[in-house]
Amino acid sequence: MTINCKGESLILSTDRAIYWASKKMLIISDLHIGKGAHFRKAGIQVPAAVNETDLDKLAKLLLTFSPEILLVTGDMFHSKMNTEVEQFSQWRAQYPDLKVILIKGNHDLLQAEDYARLAIEVHSKELLCFPFRFIHDQPAVFDEYYNITGHIHPGITIYGKARQHLKLPCFYFGRTCAILPAFSVFTGLSKIKAEEGHQFYAITPEKVVLV
Repeated sequence: MTINCKGESLILSTDRAIYWASKKMLIISDLHIGKGAHFRKAGIQVPAAVNETDLDKLAKLLLTFSPEILLVTGDMFHSKMNTEVEQFSQWRAQYPDLKVILIKGNHDLLQAEDYARLAIEVHSKELLCFPFRFIHDQPAVFDEYYNITGHIHPGITIYGKARQHLKLPCFYFGRTCAILPAFSVFTGLSKIKAEEGHQFYAITPEKVVLV
């Protein structure tokens, strides 16, 4: 689905990403590379295929949109260096011309030299690209920039007849802030309180729908 936000055309993808065509920028949040390995180290059996699935999905998006920039609004990684980060390093080497920018999130704990080795440009707080501010979590003070964030893994519950209901990841666009869905399949969903004028775009397997 293509929407207009602050005069800019944004494509909302069923693969939990936004493509900003005028900037040739693919925008995602909460990739959480290394989360599975982090849990396995703690004795919790998480399939290794989860990380591969996320990277395959990201590769598909790069093929679809051919962006020049991949922007991650936080929690690109989940912990310190581990085997899944090394797997990402191999994946990254396939796209030497892709500029990767990370707005650090609370889980991005790699060392500066690790980000440099992975050819990732890191911003510790935010990135301003008018009319948007890219930041991991919603700021406390608002200004002329519209905030595009992640962090809380938004979801929405759709109710049908006979008490059926379905919980889906979604894009949320409020008055001052948009929240991206978590890119990784290995994440939960947080319910957001709806307010008048706010818009939710649910992600179904076939399409993105305004609800």
